[in-house]
Amino acid sequence: MSRIGKQPITLPSGVEVKLASGSVTVKGSKGEMTSPLFPGITVEQEGNVLQLSCADLGNKVLKSKFGLARALLANVVTGVSKGFEKVLDLRGVGYRAQVQGNSLNLSLGFSHPVIYQVPEGVEVKVEQSKITLSGIDKQKVGQAAAEIRAFRPPEPYKGKGVRYIDERVMMKEGKKA
Repeated sequence: MSRIGKQPITLPSGVEVKLASGSVTVKGSKGEMTSPLFPGITVEQEGNVLQLSCADLGNKVLKSKFGLARALLANVVTGVSKGFEKVLDLRGVGYRAQVQGNSLNLSLGFSHPVIYQVPEGVEVKVEQSKITLSGIDKQKVGQAAAEIRAFRPPEPYKGKGVRYIDERVMMKEGKKA
C-alpha cells in the first residue's frame, strides 16, 4: 500500500470541501479548485481531516495512482489556502523584465525582446532582477516558471541566464592558454 496515500490531509481553517463522485471541490480564501479522483479511490471527511482509501489493493495500476491522488488533493488544499510561488533571478548585463498587462517583456541579450504571455491564474511581479510568479495551481505556476527559464537557461562559464532563486549552477573553468 502507498505510504503517501495513507497519510491524512489536514484542512486549515477557512477551507471547505465538497465531495462528489469522481471529483473533490475545495474552496478557500485564495479561490476554488477541483481535483479529479481516479475510479476506485474514495475520499472521506472526518472533521477537518481528509482520508483517502483504495478499493482494490491487488490492482497494481490503481495502487500506483493512490499516492498520486493524495498528492494532487493535498496540492489543491495548499493552493487555495496559502498559494504557490516561484522566484526567478535574472543574471547578466542588461537582462531586464517588465510586466505589460498580461505579458512579460524580457530583455535577455538577444537582438529582440522576448514577450511571454502569462497564463490565466498566474500573477507576475518584477522587482529589479527578480521575477515572482504566484497562483493557486502548482502545475501552472511551475510550468510558467519553467517556460520563462527555458528562454535563457544559466550557462556554466559565466553563470548568465535565468535561474530559480535557490538553484546552484556548477561553474566550469575556462580554456587555459
